[in-house]
Amino acid sequence: MIDDFAFDETMEKGRHRRSAQRKRNRKRKGGRSRTVAALLMTFVLLGVLGGVGWYGFDRVQGYFITPDYDGNGTGEVQVQVEAGQTLADIANTLVEAGVIKSTKAFIEAAEENSRSQNIQPGLYKVRKQMSAAAALALLLDPKSKVTNLFTIPEGTTAKRIFRLLSERTKIPVKEFEKAAKDPEELGVPDWWFNRKDNQKVTKSIEGFLFPFPDSYELLPNATAEEILKQMVQRFLEVTEEIDFVKTVETKRGGISPYEALIVASLAQAEAGNKDDLGKIARVAYNRAYGNMLYCENGNGLMNCLEFDVGVNYYWELTGKKTKASKDMTHADLFDKNNPYRMHGKAGLTPTPINNPGKDALKGAMDPPPGKWLFFVAVDKEGHSEFAETNEEHERNIQKARENGVL
Repeated sequence: MIDDFAFDETMEKGRHRRSAQRKRNRKRKGGRSRTVAALLMTFVLLGVLGGVGWYGFDRVQGYFITPDYDGNGTGEVQVQVEAGQTLADIANTLVEAGVIKSTKAFIEAAEENSRSQNIQPGLYKVRKQMSAAAALALLLDPKSKVTNLFTIPEGTTAKRIFRLLSERTKIPVKEFEKAAKDPEELGVPDWWFNRKDNQKVTKSIEGFLFPFPDSYELLPNATAEEILKQMVQRFLEVTEEIDFVKTVETKRGGISPYEALIVASLAQAEAGNKDDLGKIARVAYNRAYGNMLYCENGNGLMNCLEFDVGVNYYWELTGKKTKASKDMTHADLFDKNNPYRMHGKAGLTPTPINNPGKDALKGAMDPPPGKWLFFVAVDKEGHSEFAETNEEHERNIQKARENGVL
């Protein structure tokens, strides 16, 4: 009995041990699964956190490190710097063209370069994907500028300017003529055409196309209208710089700025030397407004200019061949069909007869005092002698002949 009981007890204990072992095995097996899952979760979390961390670092880095390319870039691209643009405007243009990586980089480079304010309007050759500093250096290098310069001589007529521009731009002359029909559309303020001399107002672009001896920068693909607007704008800038309008209105009492512009064009046409521009303007004022001269038309005292240059201007306008003054006949000078004649006719011409330069404008707005009524070039350098009386004038003419000028 004892042996059976012992056996049973042994069997029972064996079953308990096996059952406990199976539980431990299940627990161990389940523990391993949970450990593996936990490890996998850890790796996933680390990956997510790492990604978020890298993204965050990249974003934060963007706040502290300005996006910029390295080096001098590759290829070639042209960018236009417009007049009046700020450094930020220029930077935006460069970003849009793929030249630099960020506006901020260019502005920072400009802040470190004291010459950055010297960037001039114009067309520039630059490269793609340049560092901002390298791009700035190119914009400050005159060799990078695409030059399309055009010079307008002082005293050039509008008709001649249209031909010169057409030759240079290949835009037909007719397009310039069409654009010039309405001076106000090109930017000439309407008050510029006010006259106080009781003569008919004739609106013309003549006189307002400022001749720029240094040169104009012709913008690529510019239209005839845009080019003429550029020249009118330059005229307005120059007259403002020298205070032309205010000076005329305060010092040339009773004479409008438009009349002074006409006088400037007459002086520009007659003067052979810029030193004489102011004196010739004074002669024009004395003759046109002084009632000091007897005119040949038989009407007694009359304020006649008697300049020959108006005749040639009208001939040029109408396609007729011009002449030297010494070759003009009495009929040429007194042709009543010529509205620009200044013989036998009182007052100034209907419009300016050319586009005067800055010196001529200065001479007309503030000429030197004097009672001169006559002048004649007396040497081959174009210097003139001035006279108050006809007798003095005749002596000056003789001097010109002796010097081989007449």
